[in-house]
Amino acid sequence: MFPESLSGYGYEECKATADWLLDQAPVRPLVGIVCGSGLGGLADMLKDQKIFNYGDIPNFPKSTVHGHAGRLVFGTLKGKPCVCMQGRFHLYEGYPIQKITMPMRIFKLMGVKTVILTNAAGGLNQDYKVGDVMIIKDHINMPGFAGINPLSGPNEESFGTRFPCMSDAYDRKLQQLAQEVGAELGYSDFLREGVYCVLGGPSFETIAECRMLTRLGADAVGMSTVHEVIVARHCGMQVFALSLITNQAVMDYDSHEKANHEEVLQTGEQRSLQLVKLVSTMVARLDVASDYTNGEAHHC
Repeated sequence: MFPESLSGYGYEECKATADWLLDQAPVRPLVGIVCGSGLGGLADMLKDQKIFNYGDIPNFPKSTVHGHAGRLVFGTLKGKPCVCMQGRFHLYEGYPIQKITMPMRIFKLMGVKTVILTNAAGGLNQDYKVGDVMIIKDHINMPGFAGINPLSGPNEESFGTRFPCMSDAYDRKLQQLAQEVGAELGYSDFLREGVYCVLGGPSFETIAECRMLTRLGADAVGMSTVHEVIVARHCGMQVFALSLITNQAVMDYDSHEKANHEEVLQTGEQRSLQLVKLVSTMVARLDVASDYTNGEAHHC
């Protein structure tokens, strides 16, 4: 039953969508950027823009989340040809996991070599403050423990190997570049490095769940990014990811604090200009030709 159940998300559908976009896009992108909640301002930095609403793109899912614009924006950022997703897709929206990660495969087929992902996350690490920016160095894929993985089903050999390595999921050179750029911009006081844990959502975490995740080594928790990272690495693209800490996870039963989506969007708006500056400066320094190894994933 697997081939039939995954129909609509495979190589042929992705190729058709990529070709449709490239026929109309002003650039062939080398950098793909995914904007999280409240962080869509990154796309506004692109010059010579061509915008596609998700609903107009063949085979593309549609974002149902408040704070996600639902647009694919092509253009140049600091001289680099880019494509930017204003709004992403989540498990809790009801899409199959292969559908929500389909844009990564479309990125690959359009020529993208480096993927930069941003998200809004809850801070588990007690040293983190609201407004901190965490460079993701590793992740914990909780849905994956239950077999919910975007690579489940028949392997698409056109994209990558059956068992892709994840110990190098987040490119270490790009992490170092982010630290260097952050220091130059004076962002070191709020720039962190840590482990991101993904849950299914859409409900926020309980106190017991937050305590458990902390003991497992997670520094921040959210509802996105990891599935996209897995597919991007399966395709052999470089990956860099940032979490904006938009709320502090509640760990104390005596606390009256409550996580809410409005707080997430508000914090994103307050920090968005600095995040745009950080990412755009990084893009300016990317050497996508030399940093990328023939489109193949690194093997463990």
